[in-house]
Amino acid sequence: MKLRLSPSMMCANFADLKHEVSTLNQAGIDYFHMDIMDGQFVPNFGMGLQDYAYISQVAQKPLDVHLMIEHPRRYVKLFSDLGAQVIYFHPEAETQAARTIDDIHALGKQAGIAINPGTAVATIEALLPIVDNVMVMTVNPGFAGQPFLDYVLPKIESLAAKQVEFGYTISVDGAISRPRIQQLHALGVENFILGTSTLFNKPQTYQQIIHEVRQENTVTI
Repeated sequence: MKLRLSPSMMCANFADLKHEVSTLNQAGIDYFHMDIMDGQFVPNFGMGLQDYAYISQVAQKPLDVHLMIEHPRRYVKLFSDLGAQVIYFHPEAETQAARTIDDIHALGKQAGIAINPGTAVATIEALLPIVDNVMVMTVNPGFAGQPFLDYVLPKIESLAAKQVEFGYTISVDGAISRPRIQQLHALGVENFILGTSTLFNKPQTYQQIIHEVRQENTVTI
């Protein structure tokens, strides 16, 4: 099974963003993960359009976008035009989530749904046949540095059991440490959003960390 490593750019050093992006490019990451927050759907603001546009211009890897905003359908084309290859949104933020997925696919991009710790799999099960990615939030969204919520593990297992039938990939975001990567990769998770628990503010270089994480997860499931 593939292992996809995606640094969460809200954790990057914005005082030297050019160097951060360049170093991550060279480190062997797979995607740049970009959080957009509006202060309404989640109680925080995160990353502006200028930040997204700049990283898109200098990145040598694809970008996704995690829309933690109300009415995300209004902004799907905007972020597609800015370079997002995968667009995640929260179904509870839209009255017609299936139409939002259709809009994303019509733009030639991958559609992802993100589910909060308190969102049951049953509430999004009807969308599973038409999405490309399901991202499970393992913390309450909005802020970095929170502890991993173990009660989401049965949700990940439930989604993994349906993967073969529906063909989506599973991502996890929130307090993703190196031991968690090993644990969750074995369950069927492919994409890991890396923040301060694994990648940022560490004594090792990004390249060293990414290399070691890949070495730790070389077993084919």
